[in-house]
Amino acid sequence: MNIRTPGIALSSLALIGSPLRAETPAEWTGKHLSELTRADGPGVAVLVARDGQILFQGGWGLADLEKKTPITPGTKFRIGSVTKQFTAAAILRLAEQGRLAISDPLAKFHPAFPNAGTITLRHLLTHTSGLHSYTEKPEFFAGVTKPITPATLIASFQNDPPDFAPGTDFRYCNSGYFLLGEIVAKVSGQSFADYLRTTFFEPLGMTDSGIYINATPPPGTALGYAVEKGKASPALDWDMSWAGGAGAIYSTVGDLFRWNEALHGGRVIKAASLQAMTTPNPLPPGADGLNYGFGLAVSEAHRLPAISHSGGLHGWSSDLVWLPEQRVTIVALANAMPTAPGLAPAAITRELPKHFLAAEIATLPTPTEDKSVDPKSYAALVGRYDYQAAILNVFVEKDRLFAQLTGQQAFEIFPKSADEYFFKVVDAQIHFLRNEKGEIVAVQHTQNGHTFKAARLGADAFKLTAAQLDALVGQYQYGLAVLTVKRDGPQLLAQLTGQPEFPIFPRTEDSFEWRVVKASVRFVKGEEGKVTKAIHTQNGTTFDAPKIR
Repeated sequence: MNIRTPGIALSSLALIGSPLRAETPAEWTGKHLSELTRADGPGVAVLVARDGQILFQGGWGLADLEKKTPITPGTKFRIGSVTKQFTAAAILRLAEQGRLAISDPLAKFHPAFPNAGTITLRHLLTHTSGLHSYTEKPEFFAGVTKPITPATLIASFQNDPPDFAPGTDFRYCNSGYFLLGEIVAKVSGQSFADYLRTTFFEPLGMTDSGIYINATPPPGTALGYAVEKGKASPALDWDMSWAGGAGAIYSTVGDLFRWNEALHGGRVIKAASLQAMTTPNPLPPGADGLNYGFGLAVSEAHRLPAISHSGGLHGWSSDLVWLPEQRVTIVALANAMPTAPGLAPAAITRELPKHFLAAEIATLPTPTEDKSVDPKSYAALVGRYDYQAAILNVFVEKDRLFAQLTGQQAFEIFPKSADEYFFKVVDAQIHFLRNEKGEIVAVQHTQNGHTFKAARLGADAFKLTAAQLDALVGQYQYGLAVLTVKRDGPQLLAQLTGQPEFPIFPRTEDSFEWRVVKASVRFVKGEEGKVTKAIHTQNGTTFDAPKIR
């Protein structure tokens, strides 16, 4: 279950620029993951298979730090949003049986929602419904550790104002997939858990998979952690009744390998349904989004076609990839989010094709650098671009153009044309966009099937002094979580417990906004002139957050 739209990371697992080792791919992978994983910290399980045969599998780190239980290929992990492809496949199976149709309106099942008559199951499957994602509501984390019934959860977001009209935009939405899971239950006459068990898990031999129930966790399940500043601590423990069809499954690397083989081998749904599931839904002109089908994203891994989905929630992160031309599965499951450096599952799964499929990749055409582009033209591209979750800083150094995302190292980018550039360290491209006057006003970033625009940032309307910014630094109590605000030069960064840091931008001297979500915070001073609390506003809800440090 991704809390928000999957982000972009410019770094990859391997040391950039290092030559491939002389070891076999399996030897290199085992050694590299051993080097990245602390023996006393959380870790990962990884599996690589081709043509139905496992080429490599293993576990690194600990499933339980206190008991010092090692991670193995048989360790069970919560897989978050990798669940979505199971939910989508269940809807398609029911459609094949004539028990529902992808064109059915939401009103047929849940008529109380805004736009329920025009939102279809296709909109829910493709994140184009316009429903607001309940995991983005500010009060979500205050209750997520306690059980909730599906009816109560649905009632909590069914009256939320929509983000946009159905079909007019794309926004990753857990509300849609939670509803799809409950539609499976309503149409099948079984609970969502029982439907998955009897329809998919048992027939496919997936004996180590199911819907996670906190009160009765399955044996052999890892515990979830957050790794921050090199230290692992227990993560916020979601009660998975909040996740449902959006992210409640637990599984192992072996079971997910069996799933990939069955799904893409035609043993789960019919060929036409699989084609629909793995074909990107067309988006309206100008809409940013993933190349998203039904519960799966279509992209490339080192220029090889790839079909995949990632997952992430506090304490857990996952990635499951299928390379259709090579019939290769790569799966990585981690019992941490954030993870230790290099152990993010999506970084692992995107790195390993370089080693296991080196021969195939070597035959592919590579992007061609346009040597005719004058380095003097780089000056017009220099600036800061709003990536919402971070800022991309583009700068020139010794006639070379570099791009640096907040919190990451700088990487050189190379021209395909005067306005189109590519990275060599990762499969990502940046297209600089101009207005009618020829001025650079934005970039279009493409990576892992995700394309979006990022506006060029001008001079901030409000420039605060270091002293003014320092007065806002501290920790604020956000229900069960804590918001930590710190300063990085002229930029304030805000981090909620268990989530990444995001920049916040000044609107007035004491009011700031996030750009990754529609949210704002106002800092309030007491009689002595010191900040005593913050007032957070998001999705029509406002609450006080006392300053605690």
